[in-house]
Amino acid sequence: MPDTARPADSAVGEREIARLFALQRQAFLKDPYPSREARLSRLDALLRLLDRYENDIVKAISADFGSRASEESLIAEVIGSISTARFAKKNLARWMRPRKVPTPLHLAPARSRLEPQPLGVVGIVSPWNYPVQLALGPAAAAFAAGNRILIKPSELTPRTSDLLKKMISEEFDESVAAVIVGGPETGAAFAAVPFDHLIFTGSTTVGRKVAEAAARNLTPVTLELGGKSPVILDPSADLARAGRSIAYGKMLNAGQTCIAPDYILAPKDSRDAAVDAIAAAARDLYPEIDTTADYTSIVSDRHFERLKAMVEEARAAGARIVEVGSSNALHPQRKMPLTIVVEPPPELRMMKEEIFGPILPVLSVASTDEAIEHVNSGDRPLALYWFGEDVSARDKVLMRTVSGGVTVNDTLMHFAQERLPFGGVGQSGMGAYHGDKGFETFSHMKPVFYQSKMSGGKVLQPPFTPKTHQALKFIRKII
Repeated sequence: MPDTARPADSAVGEREIARLFALQRQAFLKDPYPSREARLSRLDALLRLLDRYENDIVKAISADFGSRASEESLIAEVIGSISTARFAKKNLARWMRPRKVPTPLHLAPARSRLEPQPLGVVGIVSPWNYPVQLALGPAAAAFAAGNRILIKPSELTPRTSDLLKKMISEEFDESVAAVIVGGPETGAAFAAVPFDHLIFTGSTTVGRKVAEAAARNLTPVTLELGGKSPVILDPSADLARAGRSIAYGKMLNAGQTCIAPDYILAPKDSRDAAVDAIAAAARDLYPEIDTTADYTSIVSDRHFERLKAMVEEARAAGARIVEVGSSNALHPQRKMPLTIVVEPPPELRMMKEEIFGPILPVLSVASTDEAIEHVNSGDRPLALYWFGEDVSARDKVLMRTVSGGVTVNDTLMHFAQERLPFGGVGQSGMGAYHGDKGFETFSHMKPVFYQSKMSGGKVLQPPFTPKTHQALKFIRKII
């Protein structure tokens, strides 16, 4: 479909956003600490919606993209969201319990605890590339923490956004959860609301604008952005195994994944073998790539033209290009071959921007140190992937590079592990969620100090006496 926003008359105005926010804020003030049963009920409602609308979700996403395999949407959107909600249910009792904090001897016999407290109203700005999972995943975490939620989904997937609005309205009163649809103006108004927490998933460019709008209200933000996530192939890597993992990670959703491998750093003497291994794996994964429904379309004309321009720029610069699939067959479907670009010059657009499509630059490096230097010369990526069996080389990379997350000898899988926090660092984002971290992100971990009747603190209060100095000497020894 064309890359256009909704007509102005379909956008939700600032007045409606303000109404819903005020409604939820008032409801929260009346019930600031929902019971475990209430939170479980909200998570169960999400699970019912995912079960009831599974087929509709698959159809809406495929229609928005132009083509997306039902299996891909089931795995990434439905099952992923179910996993998050079920994990929250399973761990909710533990998460809600106050956490004991050791109290030092000089403050004994007082007690200290961290008491998780709901924040209030959480805003969720979700992207187009995984329009259900990246809306309902944060929603599950926010519900578990006892919050109310407003969701602003992307205008680039309007059918899915409308479906989300319908789904949420069926199971939730507006005072608990609501979806606001609309274009960029609606998104800007949404980000300007004084939420108790705002989570945004999307591009770094838009993320900056969201952070600026939130800062005016001192709204805390979690920004899940992107960047150029590298793959480092060690000389000890099994190229066939690595090639399949890389091809899958890059071609899932046609590379329209924030943690998709963005480029490869391969040893000079095995660079061409790595290219061959990735291409062979891609042909194995998509043997009928020109005609199969298993391979996803690019979401919009604008993004499609951007990717084609990247390839043409590389071709004009003389880079070697290996395509898996036929451009002539795929382009009319708004699809692209897996396009491996060997040794593209550093000034090319694909080497400066996050690619977000099935284009894969491959660069050669002389050593692990050179690979590390290359990664560290750019912005800190959202993900980093390392392949090999050399433990010392692996640990050197892990210690000397900074990235949001890492998967060793595979791609994408750190995102799927609910017990690992997911988030960026530097230009790839701030804050994290998933699992325990998600509950903590959407909670205020309130420190509470319980003083004892047996407290000896009076000895440190005026009027000061020799006993005060004796007490101070004692405290200096034990702290």
